[in-house]
Amino acid sequence: MLVVEDDRELRELVRRYLERAGHAVHSTGSGAEAIGVLAGGGVELMVLDLGLPDVDGLDVLAAARDGREVPVVVLTARAAVEDRIDGLRRGADDYVTKPFSPTELALRVDAVLHRTRGGAAASPAATFGGARLRLDEARHEAVLDVDRLDLTPTEWGLLTALATVPGRVYSRYELINRIRGYEFPGYERTVDSHVKNLRRKLGPDGVRIVETVLGVGYRLGWSRDH
Repeated sequence: MLVVEDDRELRELVRRYLERAGHAVHSTGSGAEAIGVLAGGGVELMVLDLGLPDVDGLDVLAAARDGREVPVVVLTARAAVEDRIDGLRRGADDYVTKPFSPTELALRVDAVLHRTRGGAAASPAATFGGARLRLDEARHEAVLDVDRLDLTPTEWGLLTALATVPGRVYSRYELINRIRGYEFPGYERTVDSHVKNLRRKLGPDGVRIVETVLGVGYRLGWSRDH
């Protein structure tokens, strides 16, 4: 799931509520980055603020609909009836105006997913590295080769966060906020400790699956299969 909102605090709030609802979330304040993520595929739904600093939100909405049919919940301060009608005509599946209840937003997201899936089965598991690594969010299951990985909730959150956009470098701050929803003293050492444990469970390929980028953070070293 992709959240596109330029206000950092609001973006983190939306992400936390959606993750509590069971969704794996990638968030950004950049419309250009959002278009790039959409081009990479695998986005189940996008929550989109129309008032972005670099790209018109309507252009991001068009990118989600153009040949991809990614469901979109628009989140914006544009509350006029004309704006709502315009957004819906351009392909938005729902329209939430600010200020808003994050609980209501999460429920609306689930409603859109249920409606667009049409009662169909959940999306298939994502595979990486030539299908050696499989992440099944519906079953909350990670499998490497033929072995099911016994991951803690934090290790699962770390791995799925990195897998949202393989190759993208995530700082320790981003990772701890995705996993825990807040920052705390010593969080850098905590992330490093969880990475060490995750790599151990991934076996000999652990350092190639979860790569260290010195001075920045971590990234998933294996690309997603198409």
